[in-house]
Amino acid sequence: MQRRILIIDDHDDLASSLDEVFTHTGHEVRVLERRVDALAIEHLEDFDLVITDLDVHPGTAATIKGDAICLPDIPAIEAGEHVKAFKLCAANYRREEFDEEELKNLVATILDYKIKFVDTQAAVAELHENIEFELPSAISLMHMVLEYLLKRVEKLGVINPEQSNLFVALDEAFVNAVKHGNKFDAQKLVRITAEISKVEAKFTIEDEGEGFDVKNIPDPLDPENLFKTSGRGVLFIYNIMDEVQYNDRGNRLTMVKKAHPDEEHTA
Repeated sequence: MQRRILIIDDHDDLASSLDEVFTHTGHEVRVLERRVDALAIEHLEDFDLVITDLDVHPGTAATIKGDAICLPDIPAIEAGEHVKAFKLCAANYRREEFDEEELKNLVATILDYKIKFVDTQAAVAELHENIEFELPSAISLMHMVLEYLLKRVEKLGVINPEQSNLFVALDEAFVNAVKHGNKFDAQKLVRITAEISKVEAKFTIEDEGEGFDVKNIPDPLDPENLFKTSGRGVLFIYNIMDEVQYNDRGNRLTMVKKAHPDEEHTA
């Protein structure tokens, strides 16, 4: 199926390469350099995928913010700070006879080009990154996002991959969002945001499910619950992450992993 893909890239870090590969495989691609041009687009919902890769400086955050056009939501920026905002939005991806493998291949191509040509060690050494994904509920997509985010966190030096259990915490959070939150419904989205700097990585995972009360989860340490799997994932998350918070509804999880001296990244 031909897909409509919009790429907004102010420094052509990804645009030309992705335009070529996706056009070659039969998709319709539109490329924009300026975020203001994206704001002016009518019927943005007609695009199956929106990819943004933008440099952000103080004073531009308000211009970028806006869920309606799949642009990333940028946190407050301090003077002199450089933020790189990358977002992959499939909120309007046409899902009739949903082909998970097709979307998986598109996402894999985007992230592969990003890792190879943009996310070099030198390029991200002093960077503050804002990364967002809006994807249909599919475990295979979550696995790719997880692998990508781990590489980003490792490259910025927040964790040492040999000493950190961050993979376990993220995997539990992503699977819970797809399985328990959205109940594997591909019509529902999982929204993942990562704010990464040299000092910490902050992750927010939100599903479109009914939510739950974390206080009602059976205590997995209680001997009566020894053989129950319920609650163990949440326990892992609390033990691995430095900060963990659920919203009142229970469908949005925010967790922070700080850079620790004893886990200093040496790559």
